Amino acid sequence: MASSETNYINKMGEIAKHILLAEDDQDDVVIFELAINEVNKEYRLPVYMRHAKDGEILFVLLKENVPDILFLDINLPCRDGLSCIREIRKNKEYDGLPVIMYTAHKQEAKIEDAFRNGANYYVVKSNTIPELAEKLKKICSIDWKTYMHYPPRDQFVLH
Repeated sequence: MASSETNYINKMGEIAKHILLAEDDQDDVVIFELAINEVNKEYRLPVYMRHAKDGEILFVLLKENVPDILFLDINLPCRDGLSCIREIRKNKEYDGLPVIMYTAHKQEAKIEDAFRNGANYYVVKSNTIPELAEKLKKICSIDWKTYMHYPPRDQFVLH
């Protein structure tokens, strides 16, 4: 049974937002971490991050502990991100889990598939760390525990 009650405390004693990033490209993981650190430093949004390098590891980590937010790449080995979102949304245990698609894909068919299968946002990978940090700040600033945000289709994609 997954636990969604584990709190992560940062060095300053603040409860950190628990993020799980499902991403197979190590360069993209590093960029994401740098952007998260920027968000933490500039906007005082403490974050604890875990990483899954493929779709199989993702489900192992989800069973261990449900994060506050899942960022999910589409091109994952073992199980791609779109099949992962479908499986996540079928499981009642993950009803309160915000799933943010995090990908370089801009194809309308993939965006539509993610939207129809219950992703909360679709974040297109950024060219700069500050640009990504702004997107992450928006996502991390939402009080997901109070309000499971599903934006309208015209606000679903963050470029």
